[in-house]
Amino acid sequence: MYVAVSTESFLPVSGPSPSLSDLCERAEETGYDKLELHLDEAEGPLKPSEIAAAPERFASMFRETTRLTPIGFCLADDVSPAVTAGLAKAAKHLKIAQLTVPSSPLGTPFNDEVDRLKAHHAAASPEAVRIAVRTRSGELTEDPDTAVQLCKAVRGIGITFDPSYFVSGPYAEVDREDVYGHVFHVHLRDTSQERLQVKTGLGEIDYAKLITRLQKEGYRGALAVDLLPEEEPREERSLELRKLRMLLETLL
Repeated sequence: MYVAVSTESFLPVSGPSPSLSDLCERAEETGYDKLELHLDEAEGPLKPSEIAAAPERFASMFRETTRLTPIGFCLADDVSPAVTAGLAKAAKHLKIAQLTVPSSPLGTPFNDEVDRLKAHHAAASPEAVRIAVRTRSGELTEDPDTAVQLCKAVRGIGITFDPSYFVSGPYAEVDREDVYGHVFHVHLRDTSQERLQVKTGLGEIDYAKLITRLQKEGYRGALAVDLLPEEEPREERSLELRKLRMLLETLL
């Protein structure tokens, strides 16, 4: 396992978006050398449609911008399978093997979600890029059992496990042991039952226990620190990013 940071952690709540160069510089300043690229059509410099339209150009531009190691793409919102195919090509050029997609909103029929995820999987598979569906409140995957059942229904996909939503969400008391066997990627921040994001050390995420449980399943991927901009003042994020990085590195 290794520690990374999501570019989402550096985005402003409002105002002009930073450039990719700015995001990379801030990641380096907080001590990270591995980067998950948060792709959002509406916010930030990394728009999935633009990357998918010119995957080789994006890969070249990224390499010219930074020496940080990219470890995954994460989509803020759903995209078409055609865009997924283009993102997979960009991922291959960058030697990225991981693409996280959102789950559909609550109320979406299970079979419709299976078909959607199958389409994403089929689009990414030719480039050997894995699809993982994120766990999040308000989406089908807020229920850990549903997340596992989706993985069983669409062979080859996995889960981007975000334990915060199982601490403060509606399924906080539900057993989530079966999730660990399907984890492809991990997002982390500290969380209490009352707040989705709190200062490192003031929440209820047991990082040591989490790492031990992932190790038991043979997980070797990233622990991606992903601070939510709307939950943390920008001027305080750098300190929190450093604290959580050092804590995780100590445990590893």
